[in-house]
Amino acid sequence: MKKQLLAASAAALLAGALALPAVAQNVAIVNGKPVPKARLEALEAQVKAQAERTGQPVPPEVATQLREEIIAREIFMQEAQRRGLQGTPGFRAKMELARQSVLINELFADFQAKNKISDAEAKAEYERLVGAQSPAAGAKEYKSRHILVESEDEAKTIIAQIKGGASFEEIAGKQSKDPGSGAQGGDLGWASPSGYVREFADALGKLAKGQMSEAPVKSQFGYHVIRVDDVREAKAPEFPKFEDVKPQIVQQMQQQKLVKFQQDLRTKAKVE
Repeated sequence: MKKQLLAASAAALLAGALALPAVAQNVAIVNGKPVPKARLEALEAQVKAQAERTGQPVPPEVATQLREEIIAREIFMQEAQRRGLQGTPGFRAKMELARQSVLINELFADFQAKNKISDAEAKAEYERLVGAQSPAAGAKEYKSRHILVESEDEAKTIIAQIKGGASFEEIAGKQSKDPGSGAQGGDLGWASPSGYVREFADALGKLAKGQMSEAPVKSQFGYHVIRVDDVREAKAPEFPKFEDVKPQIVQQMQQQKLVKFQQDLRTKAKVE
């Protein structure tokens, strides 16, 4: 009898030991049906990949949220199956589209995994962007004012009034159609000519410090009377450090590579 009890206990322990790995492989058991841990791991991988692309860390509480999401999906899926919805033509069509999307995403993920952006590539792109935004040698910035009116005659009258001693700032405040600068006496602040429309930029570049345009300057906005208050050498804008913008640069370069990969496949494909 004692031997039988010992044998039964050993069998129970053995059965429990064998069941442990199976339980460990499941996230939960919903209505008697195991929810494989692989589903949770796949969802976690998606979240992690998205976080890496955006350069953002994954909050600790996300793990619990994902587990609850997987369980909720299983509950809803079981109910849909109970109602026989998996056999409808609409469901099958959507499943095919979903299958295609998953497979295509796997293709893109595989490409990006095998074509990573190196630190050297990211650094070179950063330096290119900095160089593209740096001013050319000898470039200048102008601190200017303007008065914007609708007609050429009105602009000519204003020029004559200012030459006769009238205040540029006062006329700008009363007559300029540019509400932003008009309230500031026509002040446009410091800017390079490239920041303005071509006609305005051309006229601005011909004026020296203290000079006013002798004739109205026509643009798509109307007629301008321009005065240059000061001129200085153009300054390079302040750029963030490479390490601060590296994640964004890498993400952009990865996207550019992926787009080119897609375009190349489309070009090579024989479509009839």
